Amino acid sequence: MASQDWFDKDFYKVLGVSKDISEAELKKTYRKLARQYHPDSNPGDPKAEAKFKEISEANSVLSDPEQRKEYDQIRAMGSGARFQAPGQQGGGFEDVFGGMFGGGGGGRGGQQYTYTQPGAGSQYDDLLGGLFGGSSGGFRGYGGPTRGRDVTARATIDFLTATKGDTIKLQTADGRPITVKIPAGVSDGQKIKLRGKGEGSPDGGEPGDIVLTVTVRKHPVFERDGLNLRVNVPVTFVEATLGATIEVPTLGGDPVKLKVAPGTPSGRVLRVKGRGVETSKGTGDLLAVVQVAVPAHLSPEAREALEAFHAVEPQENPRLELLSKAHE
Repeated sequence: MASQDWFDKDFYKVLGVSKDISEAELKKTYRKLARQYHPDSNPGDPKAEAKFKEISEANSVLSDPEQRKEYDQIRAMGSGARFQAPGQQGGGFEDVFGGMFGGGGGGRGGQQYTYTQPGAGSQYDDLLGGLFGGSSGGFRGYGGPTRGRDVTARATIDFLTATKGDTIKLQTADGRPITVKIPAGVSDGQKIKLRGKGEGSPDGGEPGDIVLTVTVRKHPVFERDGLNLRVNVPVTFVEATLGATIEVPTLGGDPVKLKVAPGTPSGRVLRVKGRGVETSKGTGDLLAVVQVAVPAHLSPEAREALEAFHAVEPQENPRLELLSKAHE
């Protein structure tokens, strides 16, 4: 089911393409824009990051033939269009089944969906929010049967599941199980459409869909960077200065060994090929960001040795370039 903001967002304008663009040209345009605005190409630029998310959202809709057709139909209706089911007052665009874990109330009859992640041994209830009345096809056309209403749902999964992919189970209030395959590399906020799993038709038409929005829990060590994984790796002053071989953790696997070159500064990125997110579209890398750890406490002997080193170290001011550029 389309989101309400489809009325307000011109995905063709976001990508700078015409409405009759071919799939091949669309893919070519998206790849060009993705390379231009990817966070790796624009480190620390929030505007580029926001633009990258915007073009990714536009491409996710327009690259799917069925979603693109649905989007074009909705946009053609105009931004003032709203759907409302017969006999209901004030229907919103999306269906919501109220109720939190263990609770009743909300929505219509307090219907809930829950999912249990295999092997986790725990259960999470996901709130299906909103009011009834919203669907992409819940109205009768030319005397034909009514299409069942679409349903929106949310599911929270852990970082490893989002990265590696897995299968989760949704369950309706009446006990109907629904199996959902989470693709490897799914991102936080991504939508997964479960065709024909929504509400049934009241008069023999096609059932609606479930649109599942995925929320990914943060990992205590790793962060997603497109298909890459980032991890901050502390090294000692001596290791950074003289060089060393260190162990770096990987997601769901054994640690790997990396060589830190002599004179490595804090912030330098060491790349481990092929140890990022693996999807059908490609495989990312593991990006180990060096962080030089400064000891909080020194023994008298260590302090004496450090002061002796300071007396003979190169007399360079590491802030000289910074001070110079500040006056440009």
